[in-house]
Amino acid sequence: MTPERLRAFCLEFNASVEEFPFGPETSVFKVLGKMFALTTLDARPLTVNLKCDPDEAIRIREEHPKAIVPGWHMNKRHWNTVTVSRIPDKLLRELIEDSYDLVVAGLPKAERLKLDRP
Repeated sequence: MTPERLRAFCLEFNASVEEFPFGPETSVFKVLGKMFALTTLDARPLTVNLKCDPDEAIRIREEHPKAIVPGWHMNKRHWNTVTVSRIPDKLLRELIEDSYDLVVAGLPKAERLKLDRP
């Protein structure tokens, strides 16, 4: 997946926005003010930090030890750093959607209902 496609996919989700709170080089994708993805789009290799269920994080890291590692500069129990070129696009899309869904699940019910994701 290219950096452009990664950005476009992250912005497809309801109420998702791209912000730059850590400087102009670091894209932070948020839903209603809560981060679900963080990346430096011009980095080589391209990586993205994604939120993950702690039990799922362990399993997926074991399945993809060279591609998915504990989140760099993040809570390593809840975040993974994914090297984009080392996993299939389909899996990357699933991981991004799971990250978005986990963040949305933590929002108040009224906010979740506005996003059509109860």
